Amino acid sequence: MDQRLEELIAKSNNIVFFGGAGVSTESGIPDFRSVDGLYNQQWKYPPEQIISHSFFEADPEEFYRFYRAKLIVKDAKPNAAHLRLAKLEAQGKLRAVITQNIDGLHQAAGSKNVLELHGSTLRNYCTRCGKFYPVEFIAESEGIPRCECGGIVKPDVVLYEESLDQKVLQRAVRALEAADLLIVGGTSLAVYPAAGLLRYYGGRELVVINMTPTPADKLATLCIQQPIGQVLGE
Repeated sequence: MDQRLEELIAKSNNIVFFGGAGVSTESGIPDFRSVDGLYNQQWKYPPEQIISHSFFEADPEEFYRFYRAKLIVKDAKPNAAHLRLAKLEAQGKLRAVITQNIDGLHQAAGSKNVLELHGSTLRNYCTRCGKFYPVEFIAESEGIPRCECGGIVKPDVVLYEESLDQKVLQRAVRALEAADLLIVGGTSLAVYPAAGLLRYYGGRELVVINMTPTPADKLATLCIQQPIGQVLGE
């Protein structure tokens, strides 16, 4: 536990947390861009190509093969970082979690106001009739998962080439504008447009918790290069 961080948390009443893949690595979910991350494992195509909208349209079978193998995570549990953030929200200090993750672990930990910039693997919809399907439907199906109406069941996940949900973005901007402490954790801030949201933060105190340097470090009140669960855990 970092003493300076705890002092900043203690004196803040409108905290926003902005997080990425590094928040979930301690729950056993691999980070896309780390050295041993998904991007460096062998597939016929680069992962960023497979999880693009055009690839989904052109070769849905290969898309779902990769999606089941790499993006649906079974048995992952919230770690100390997820649990601490949920506790801060329950105490009335944390107002929003803005996440680039699609694993639903913040909600599993008890966080209520979670703004999922890139959607969630837990929500899946028929592209034809809109019927909802849980993650198990895709995980347990083979080939291209289809609704009873015949339409393809697609995860509610923002693929490359797709735009972010405007309502979620607007809520994130409003949360950042009102915050008095922004904690950025487990993200290299390399993915746009998500990383560009930080410019809407108007508060004074910025904390960055990430294993590697980020573009926000030079603006930060405090930079901590340690695993986030270890830092936020009590």
